[in-house]
Amino acid sequence: MGKVRPRNRTRNRTGPETSVKVIASSLRKGNIIDLEGKLYVILTAENIHPGKGTPVTQIDARRLSDGVKVSERWRTTEQVERAHVEEKEHTFLFSDSDGHHFMDTVSFEQVSLPIDLIGDQAAYLQPEMKVSLSLHEGVPVGYELPQRVTLEIVETEPTVRGQTAASSYKPAMLSNGMRTMVPPHIGVGTRVVVNTEDGSYVERAKD
Repeated sequence: MGKVRPRNRTRNRTGPETSVKVIASSLRKGNIIDLEGKLYVILTAENIHPGKGTPVTQIDARRLSDGVKVSERWRTTEQVERAHVEEKEHTFLFSDSDGHHFMDTVSFEQVSLPIDLIGDQAAYLQPEMKVSLSLHEGVPVGYELPQRVTLEIVETEPTVRGQTAASSYKPAMLSNGMRTMVPPHIGVGTRVVVNTEDGSYVERAKD
């Protein structure tokens, strides 16, 4: 009688010692995934829901070992191996030509991430912001920003009385230089909450 093999994710091939399976739709920019034994950091992740057909998750990623970029697509419910990395809270310090610099909130050790890894999302970095960094063998390879940040509207069209429909959202410039779409009643000087993943307006800030 054959024996049932125990489920053990430990591997002997190149890559992390362990990984965990997650559904593709849960993948986010900055996550580390294991594809065929090699580690990749996700640069972009998008869940696509076509009018007809199966919803899919599309990602662009960069291989950590040599920087090669790849694109992958899965059904949103397919399982993908997210690499086992150490997640540690860090405080954002500053950015310069060498990268974005953070400090471990426990050990006070400073580390940096390449500029192109965070990309446009760097606009949402704020002094003293707490960011979760993913460490592989002590080297920072990924990150996760707070889901929401509060910013001020510095430029937008004048408020038009009577316009309340969501379809009449208007473009606005945020204090970090990024653009978003806001309801018609939002004016210059208003503080708003924005989603860091896609830059979308969430609500008017309550502070």
